[in-house]
Amino acid sequence: MTDQRFPIGKFSYAGPMSAEQKNECLDEIEQTPSRMRAAVAGLSDTQLDTPYREGGWTVRQVVHHVPDSHMNAFIRLRLALTENNPTIKTYEESEWAKLADAKAPIAVSQTLLDALHDRWDITWRSLKEPDFARPLIHPDSGQKNVDWLLFIYEWHGKHHTAHITHLRKQKSW
Repeated sequence: MTDQRFPIGKFSYAGPMSAEQKNECLDEIEQTPSRMRAAVAGLSDTQLDTPYREGGWTVRQVVHHVPDSHMNAFIRLRLALTENNPTIKTYEESEWAKLADAKAPIAVSQTLLDALHDRWDITWRSLKEPDFARPLIHPDSGQKNVDWLLFIYEWHGKHHTAHITHLRKQKSW
């Protein structure tokens, strides 16, 4: 791996996914909380407070970031399903990572991620094929759809879990 920022590669969306690809993404999103728990299992506070790369977030900040991001994604999905071509809100991830709760015990965010993904999974799996074409506008990325939203958040969970697992491998933890 040459770029520690992207341990599984940069996000790339090739267009609408097949039903099989969607099911694979749904399964991956469903498993994100347990994979994240496994990635941090047994880490000490010192290890949790270690950046996954020079200048990067600590493992603890990554663990707190994932539910922050996925809460936003859950709302984005709900907006896309209930409004006509909504413009979704962005947020300053790096600023959220500096807030006091980003230093809290990780169990808080692990519990949040579990509950959030339980609800998110119910919503995702209830969708019919036309729902995946529902549009939304991302202020930075332009016109997107629910299919893209599914794919980017499937990647996102794997991406941040890999930050932790690659650090553990590098440090022999």
